Amino acid sequence: MATNDQVLAAIAAVKDPNTGQDFASTKAVKNLQVNGGDVVFDVELGYPAKSQVPALRQALIAAVRAVPGVTNVSVNFATKVIAHAVQRGVQLMPNVKNIIAVASGKGGVGKSTTAVNLALALAAEGATVGVLDADIYGPSQPMMMGIARRPESEDGKTMEPLENYGVQVMSIGFLVNQDEAMIWRGPMATQALEQLLRQTNWKDLDYLVVDLPPGTGDIQLTLSQRTPMTGAVIVTTPQDIALLDARKAVAMFEKVGVPILGLVENMAVHVCTNCGHAEHIFGEGGGKRYAAERGIHYLGALPLDMQIRVQADGGKPTVVADPEGQVAGIYKDVARQVAVGIAAKAKDFSAKFPTITVSKDT
Repeated sequence: MATNDQVLAAIAAVKDPNTGQDFASTKAVKNLQVNGGDVVFDVELGYPAKSQVPALRQALIAAVRAVPGVTNVSVNFATKVIAHAVQRGVQLMPNVKNIIAVASGKGGVGKSTTAVNLALALAAEGATVGVLDADIYGPSQPMMMGIARRPESEDGKTMEPLENYGVQVMSIGFLVNQDEAMIWRGPMATQALEQLLRQTNWKDLDYLVVDLPPGTGDIQLTLSQRTPMTGAVIVTTPQDIALLDARKAVAMFEKVGVPILGLVENMAVHVCTNCGHAEHIFGEGGGKRYAAERGIHYLGALPLDMQIRVQADGGKPTVVADPEGQVAGIYKDVARQVAVGIAAKAKDFSAKFPTITVSKDT
């Protein structure tokens, strides 16, 4: 008859492909029951990985079945995303566990397209996700997410997020006319953004992806200082000019104590649809070299592909337009790496400590 220790030893032989660690030593195995030849247990992941569950389940069942005396194995998978530590002195937001800023040093590198596909990929992998369009002067998420209506307010003070493809969305673009220019000075834009962030009734989000405006100005700095950021994803193209500005974005986050979760190299290669010839229009491997030089995690490279643009412009980004395609696969891989990186970070313990107040009356 099999013992608990034998079963755990068999489970320990199976490595998590995302972390390189086994499920036994990381205490991901819960509720292990061994009754004669029947073995039942749960595996709790700290990140969403719906697409990988069938293969992982198969590997674990095969490993445990090899234990003498085991005839039947049942494995249940669950995902439990928790809140992780943020900058010092910044309190977590209610109903939002982790905030991921997607930033770039300059415009035109595909930051918004990366942000929306990252959010959709996290949702496709089983997480509850929201997108905040922080680009006050050039909001693009309403168009990309295929939403063209105004948010509702039940109490006159807060707004309900709009939703499509299973992702909650909020943007200044929902509140102003499409052709209206936001002629606001920095403080006004910053205040509007803080209201969008804090007066939206986000519904129990595992991740809120914030699509920041390009650059390192007022909005980016204020948001990075006042918003509980779990980490930032930097988007760049391989060309030197884009990398020059990406360095500034990295420096800004480092100054305010926001960890860099990784770098995405966009428009890395163009493959001709007629002849299949691959050409590195914006240079080759610049982002990868910079990431290696700074010790930043390189999340992956996306091609300069017309379909990515067409799908985003049409309100149905790549991850939902062609979920089984090669490009959607890259976005899902990037999203999984970001989620795994967050899961490995220090947990948030602020809720466990009492609030200390000093009174003059005592």
